[in-house]
Amino acid sequence: MRSFIRILFFSIFSISISQNILSLTNVDTAAGTLDIHMENTDVVGGFQFGLAGVSVTGASGGSAADAGFTVSSSATTVLGFSFSGASIPAGEGTLVSVSFDGFVDSICLDGVVMSSTGGTALDFDLGDCYSVTFGCTDDTACNYNPDAMEDDGSCAYESDCAGECGGDAVVDECGVCDGGNADMDCAGVCNGTAEVDCAGICEGSAELDACGVCEGGET
Repeated sequence: MRSFIRILFFSIFSISISQNILSLTNVDTAAGTLDIHMENTDVVGGFQFGLAGVSVTGASGGSAADAGFTVSSSATTVLGFSFSGASIPAGEGTLVSVSFDGFVDSICLDGVVMSSTGGTALDFDLGDCYSVTFGCTDDTACNYNPDAMEDDGSCAYESDCAGECGGDAVVDECGVCDGGNADMDCAGVCNGTAEVDCAGICEGSAELDACGVCEGGET
């Protein structure tokens, strides 16, 4: 009975300290590269994962290469296994380095399947997705974004008359910001009283007749 309890205790203890984590590290969206970092207390006999948000163009290196794994990839999946039954021992480091293209704003691990040397599924926790905030990264610009991780070419260095950084509002001829000369009469006088007659002549004398015809003569 004591032997059974001892075995049960060590089984529960080994499960409680088992920790397997897969995460994204060293992401370089400009170069189109990243590393898959693995922390594992269980021995890994094979793996498969995808990357949501990008298209995979290749995968190599890391502990998978050290273990002699055959690593193949498609646009959506990276697969690693050993024909000889080799495995990746417990440890921590780069599982494999991946190249990619098509990045927009985020990358997430997807469809992860990790297996033991016996082919059984291993439980793995996944790290956070990689996401990027775009904006102006030049601190001399008037629209500098301290939270921006990558520059999106939006930096502006002057404010318009309305105080908007990079805006296009200008002061019109009547001194009104973004006024569009709405306060100018047809004679070009700001706040003037000149008007266009029905014939389209500024300060003309043409009038609508009783039938609504300009200079029609009907009374």
